[in-house]
Amino acid sequence: MLYTDQKLWYCMRVKKTKTKKKSRTPLPPFRNGQIWQMGDSNLQISLVGKRLVHYKHYKGQIKRAPISLAGKETLELFLQENQAVLVQE
Repeated sequence: MLYTDQKLWYCMRVKKTKTKKKSRTPLPPFRNGQIWQMGDSNLQISLVGKRLVHYKHYKGQIKRAPISLAGKETLELFLQENQAVLVQE
């Protein structure tokens, strides 16, 4: 009986340490015309909808960039992973 209690305690202890969540600082809400800077590239938001965002991702010295479409959550994760900074509101 003692063995199963120890095993149960160990399993609960391991489970608690593995389920810790990463703390993320929330980004400001997306608005039309925002420019986010990430290293040597910029991301300009052109149109914000209910769930989707139209944006242009300028890499380097490119004058034109294609218009892309992504979900708000996906774009937010992309900006956080690349440590984007809001340059212009």
